[in-house]
Amino acid sequence: MNRRFCLALLSACALFGGNSSAAELEIGAKAPDFKAKGVDGKEISLAEAKGAKATVIAFTCNRCPVSIAYEDRFIDFQKKYAGKDVKFIAINVNSSEDIEAMKQRVEEKGINYPYVYDKSGDSARAFGARVTPHIFVLDGEGKLAYQGSFDDKQEGPKTAHVENAVKALMQGKQPEVKSNRPFGCGIKPNKG
Repeated sequence: MNRRFCLALLSACALFGGNSSAAELEIGAKAPDFKAKGVDGKEISLAEAKGAKATVIAFTCNRCPVSIAYEDRFIDFQKKYAGKDVKFIAINVNSSEDIEAMKQRVEEKGINYPYVYDKSGDSARAFGARVTPHIFVLDGEGKLAYQGSFDDKQEGPKTAHVENAVKALMQGKQPEVKSNRPFGCGIKPNKG
């Protein structure tokens, strides 16, 4: 895609909007549980991450060009941290999408992490997710340790915020950077 087309798509995504009524989960707060249907047909909840030193919750979707641009980074992250007491769960809450489209995306892209659909949108409201992708990193006690963007910029990132947070938690420390502004397309969940 050419750069001008990509910028036009981003503008059309209603950046930093969509779910402005949700109160953001505070750093140190216990993460809310959720239940959502995985592309494999099984229900998944935050309990799936019990015992992990770090859990990454990524609110994402199939259509946002920013979310699509981050899929390879999510896949690489999952490969790197699989089997290391780190869980990665992607949640789609957008009312304009469905589980069938998600299944197709998983097959096309080779997504290797749990990808679930919360049709109610309650999980996004509970976490305060505003855009896709919006990332929340939980510590081993299920408390929020980091929230914001996956890294510092979509093209040519220099700072890996999520990986830095996960590394700190794996060492029994808290992340240096605890929060930043996520960037992407506004989340459009069903009305709760």
